[in-house]
Amino acid sequence: MISDRPHDMMVDERHDETARMAFVATFKQHLTNELSGGSRNVFEGSVRPAALKDLGREPNRHEIRRAIKNEPFFQCVSSLRRTSQEMIWDSTGDCVNRQIAGLDDRARGYRQRKKQFGALKLDPDLSIPRYMSAVDIHCMPGGYHTELGGDDVFAGALYDRGVHLYRAKPKPTLNDGNGAFMIGWVREHFPDLNPRRVLDMGCGIGNATVRFAAEWPEADVHGIDIGAAMLRYGNARAEALEVPLFLSQQNAEHTNFPDRSFDLIVSFLLFHETSRRALQNILKESYRLLAPGGVVVHVDSLPYADLSPWDQFVVDWDTHYNAEPFIGTLHDLDLVAIAGEAGFAPHNIFEDRPRHPGMSPDLQGSNPSNDGNVKGEFLNLFATRD
Repeated sequence: MISDRPHDMMVDERHDETARMAFVATFKQHLTNELSGGSRNVFEGSVRPAALKDLGREPNRHEIRRAIKNEPFFQCVSSLRRTSQEMIWDSTGDCVNRQIAGLDDRARGYRQRKKQFGALKLDPDLSIPRYMSAVDIHCMPGGYHTELGGDDVFAGALYDRGVHLYRAKPKPTLNDGNGAFMIGWVREHFPDLNPRRVLDMGCGIGNATVRFAAEWPEADVHGIDIGAAMLRYGNARAEALEVPLFLSQQNAEHTNFPDRSFDLIVSFLLFHETSRRALQNILKESYRLLAPGGVVVHVDSLPYADLSPWDQFVVDWDTHYNAEPFIGTLHDLDLVAIAGEAGFAPHNIFEDRPRHPGMSPDLQGSNPSNDGNVKGEFLNLFATRD
């Protein structure tokens, strides 16, 4: 078992940098726990009654947004939420920038070692899909794919530290809870599965992928992502942790792996950062790559059909104001139908509603007004192959 300890690739923080990041995390907590609930009060006090009078029914999420976006309180809180998102990357970025040359050298040293635990393969000719290049996802400067130079790890280092602030946690950890969540779910539903080859689609820096390698030490564990700097950092991070990962720069829509080559294929919060067409292609690729008797599990937040109009509006906030333009599209899709079109037999396609108690409200798509009715819940789309 990997201990939750600092690793050699995590940035070194000076006192003022730590204090600044702690302030950002606390600020986000205050917005979520104290201020955001006021938007619900505005909705119930003026927006909803006006809609019921004018429409004669409950407003949908689009109508709620059009009505509430002119309310001063909502405007104030939305502005603060967007500002807090940008503060994450400002505070983390200054810390990473100060020591990026050393981080690049450290990562290069891991790649040049004679004895490596895993492997890294990059594709300089990979075309970055427009759904990633057209917007800085999560407002992260340059998104996941941007490189500063020929060998840099900036995007990975920025993400590894910044994601803790995104979850309103000031202190860094291994951040492998998503992997533990996925493993627990797979163990519960498929106790006899002992995968020989595992694929983590959209693995980023491999923070969940390392957990899979620890859980199934005899398996070949692969992670793919489009971001070269993310993968360079992830490779060095895994080497520092002495975990064998096989990381490669690939688009999950079309990989170079052979047919039926994985017993377990997973993704966590990948779908909401892709387009409708890309999601269809990823499910087709999942079907192509899944071995007989294997399992594919894709996890993202709950579809809108499970939520009230207000909760739909709350989740949809990121679509309009937080550089997550595909969240709304994802939550309106019938994933079971798309999985069927991808090739999976209807009797092998399922949905589940597991709970992930460790996630922050922003990541889990729960209600920032602190209602708690959808907190911690996700949608698992999973399928098997006969």
